[in-house]
Amino acid sequence: MRYKGKTVIVTGAASGIGRATAVRLAHEGARVVCADINEDGARQTAQSLAGETHLALGFDGGDAASCRQMIEAASAQAETLDMLCNIAGVMDWGPLHRFSPEQFDRVVRINLSSIYYLCQAVMPHLLKTKGNIVNISSAAGLVGIAYNSAYCASKAGVLAVTKSLAIEFAASGVRVNAICPTGVKTPMTGTLDWPDDMDPALLMRNASKMGEMIDPEDVAGAIAFLGSDDARYVSGVSFPVDGAQTAG
Repeated sequence: MRYKGKTVIVTGAASGIGRATAVRLAHEGARVVCADINEDGARQTAQSLAGETHLALGFDGGDAASCRQMIEAASAQAETLDMLCNIAGVMDWGPLHRFSPEQFDRVVRINLSSIYYLCQAVMPHLLKTKGNIVNISSAAGLVGIAYNSAYCASKAGVLAVTKSLAIEFAASGVRVNAICPTGVKTPMTGTLDWPDDMDPALLMRNASKMGEMIDPEDVAGAIAFLGSDDARYVSGVSFPVDGAQTAG
């Protein structure tokens, strides 16, 4: 029950890593604010959780105003805000010559800009509680992966934001960390197309050395650790959950 008495915002809570994280933190005693662009999905997650009366909020991570409004709504319905789990994101890939500026902008806006918007909006609340933030980056933020230049750029940016904020707010008692998973079995990865002109050997050269994609629960466990008092002196880290994908 490491999270008893704490309120945690989990974005992307309708499915995948976000849902698994909401389940894990609720199991450990947290009151969870389930936030997602799919508000019905967020509500279904909230209703399925054990323990406290949990909340569900809709928001658009690509819109700064929507991010601020979600944090304000969460604060209005909870006594405190103790942790933000920035999990919502998108993946889009393809050869460079066929990847449009609009595709690139969407990936960066949702994967990177949204994290900045949410960190900025939640920080006044976390300063009061000496809370913490866990951002989802990716192994793709640590190593280059073919056909994923936009995704790699967005996830590397998440690591830069994480490290910068960790230094800026360390003396104030707010910790900021990032998780870097390998491929995860989620609805997002399960719907990706594989164009004929993509070389599988190039794509898989950076795959997990343990031989398979991981489960969302594997990432949720790492998030639960980093957000807990067990990691009270851990801040600014890029924490791989990748089966040695980035080890060398």
